Amino acid sequence: MGYYSNFPTGGASGDYNALSFMMQQHMKRMNTTTLVKVINVTNAGELSPVGFVDIQPLVDLVDGNNVRTTHGVIYKCPYFRLQGGNNAIILDPVAGDIGIALFADRDISSVIANKGQAAPGSGRRNDMADALYIGGVLNGTPTQFVQFNSSGITLQTPNTCKIQANDIQIIAPTVEINASSSVTITTPTFTVNGSQVNNGNVTLTTGTMQAPNVNATSQLLAQGKDVGPNHTHDHGTMTASGHTGTVI
Repeated sequence: MGYYSNFPTGGASGDYNALSFMMQQHMKRMNTTTLVKVINVTNAGELSPVGFVDIQPLVDLVDGNNVRTTHGVIYKCPYFRLQGGNNAIILDPVAGDIGIALFADRDISSVIANKGQAAPGSGRRNDMADALYIGGVLNGTPTQFVQFNSSGITLQTPNTCKIQANDIQIIAPTVEINASSSVTITTPTFTVNGSQVNNGNVTLTTGTMQAPNVNATSQLLAQGKDVGPNHTHDHGTMTASGHTGTVI
């Protein structure tokens, strides 16, 4: 596939054509945006300041004879993180990602080094060396994600989901926890403000259970003995003190 020239068909002579040709040559040296692939990343999802990526432009160079030349790698480019003050979503790029590279109109190396206002590091303009990475596009289907759609919000991960805070409140008309294996709660105290229904066995391995009233519709075991409403039991022989023996 070759190039189509913007050069006027009326001929190459004339001041206008010469000036137009020079302007086009200068404009071709200006870099604005392009698609790039991430080659390397300094961060890997840990809690840290925003890092850098090494990227490679994906649109190759083509000369007048249609010979392709691959771009080299652009090293240590700042990448975008959604952050405001101390609040952020940590979602670092990964090698192999495809995203957008923006090229600053002036040298930004001094600003990157100082992390603040500075003069241009050199006289270069619209150069690929002054790239900023914005990810990502043209990437595959994720396996770990936060999904927003008309039915609600889905948070999914094949690994551990950890929520850490000084105080966690869940406010909803209904809350369901479906665990295929088990649920473990480790806390000094566990308070339920309301009625409690157990559709299964309750086992107390240590400690004591105190309640003003215990209503059991089937079995109620005390030290292995059924003292529930549907059980009839006998006591041991009356003793000399007038008390019956233990439950048989």
